[in-house]
Amino acid sequence: MPDPGHFVVFDFDHTLYNGDSGSHLFAWLIRRSWWRRLLALLILPVAGPMVAWLPTRRHGISAFVWVGTVGMYRSRDLDALIDEYVATHADQIRARLLPDALKVLHLHRARGDTVIVATGAPPELARAILDFVAHDDLPVIGTEIGPRFGGVVATRHCHHEMKMAMIRDAGYTAPIDAAYSDSTADLPLLLAARRPVVVNPKPGSVEVFRRLLRPDTPILNWGCPGRAGDPDPRAMARG
Repeated sequence: MPDPGHFVVFDFDHTLYNGDSGSHLFAWLIRRSWWRRLLALLILPVAGPMVAWLPTRRHGISAFVWVGTVGMYRSRDLDALIDEYVATHADQIRARLLPDALKVLHLHRARGDTVIVATGAPPELARAILDFVAHDDLPVIGTEIGPRFGGVVATRHCHHEMKMAMIRDAGYTAPIDAAYSDSTADLPLLLAARRPVVVNPKPGSVEVFRRLLRPDTPILNWGCPGRAGDPDPRAMARG
């Protein structure tokens, strides 16, 4: 573990939360009406592959966000729907929070480390979910959204190199002592950390992490089914 007072960054999806929280939200937004579902199907052949390819991912995600929010003209309208989504799906969301991950996060905070969450999800969503486990005061940096073309889209995706830029732009300029993430998209973050920790990776990503990160990098599983990694003795010891 890093010494007290160090700077620690956690990813959110598949790290603290079992799944893609933003996708769950926007799927709910799209399912609210038949015509949104139809519109999503119409754009799927173009927007779907864009989501899968890193250089166009923000545009693909924005297309589906737009489908779920067309008719809104202010970001606070989406914030209100996020509150409704979280309130009406409380049991499912709580079940997706990973206890082992939250134990490690608590250990860092108890030591006095500066801890933030940096996520590709809207920050309002991650904050609302963390409120379930008394971490509502945890700083969250996430994808910025704004009005476009009669709906709301992602204007700055907190992802890959942009995640690092947004962390620094938020005033966190200290060296990163530890970083936790599941995704190869967070390699810029993991490579910048003095102690990178891979958690809940896809099985097919393990070799990439082993090749690109330092040899002693832990690859752990925090109770995320279907994902790779070894049990974390810190979390288990506090069970």
